[in-house]
Parts: sequence; structure tokens; C-alpha cells
Amino acid sequence: MLHITNIHHIAIICSNYQASKHFYTQVLGLSVIAEVYRAERQSYKLDLALNGQYVVELFSFPDPPARVSRPEACGLRHLAFQVPDIQATVAHLADQQIVAEPIRTDEYTGKRFTFIADPDGLPIEFYEQ
Repeated sequence: MLHITNIHHIAIICSNYQASKHFYTQVLGLSVIAEVYRAERQSYKLDLALNGQYVVELFSFPDPPARVSRPEACGLRHLAFQVPDIQATVAHLADQQIVAEPIRTDEYTGKRFTFIADPDGLPIEFYEQ
């Protein structure tokens, strides 16, 4: 049996580095661990933490192809963050001019959740504790 202890990080490729950096740091509140520009690849690599834990690796590359989000395609579907209060989360997003989908309730857990999209259309879920 393979012994996996945790998810190390999630890698995201963005089309507009400054817009995505702003979104993940200023809107979502992730903190910067390290930022490196790799000249040979014309690429930024931004390591981001949530509550001091490394969670997202944000990359920029010249002219990446668009991600298929709709209709939903095979592969990784979305990134989900746990939040203590879904209403407060939606209100914060609205203050940032980000429209969330209507809040829904998970029929199996009874927990509330909603989705938004990052600057490249990547679905981001907020799931109430």
C-alpha cells in the first residue's frame, strides 16, 4: 500500500500572471512563500500558502491554451476551499466584484457551497464547514 500523508500542492497555469497573482493573494488571501521569474521559460512561479501551509503553485507561460471548463471535461474539475461562513464568503467576493453562483446545499452532507471562477475560468468552490 502506498503511504500518502497529505496533498502537497496544486499547480495552476494562468494566462495573465498579474491578474491571477492579485486574485489568489488579494481576493482569496493566500500568502506568498516565494516568487521566481524563470527567464529561460519566460515563466513566473509563485508559491502560495494558506494558513502557513503551501497549497498552490501558480505558473505563467507564454500563450497557454485555454482550459475547457464548460461543458465539463474529463480531468481535474475544480479547486475547493473550506470556509466557516458561506454567506460572509459570498459577501466578501461581492465586495471584490466577483459574482458567486447561487448557494446550494450538498444533499449528502447538508453543508452549503458555492462556486466562482478564477481569472482564467478555473472553477473555485467554497464549502462551508
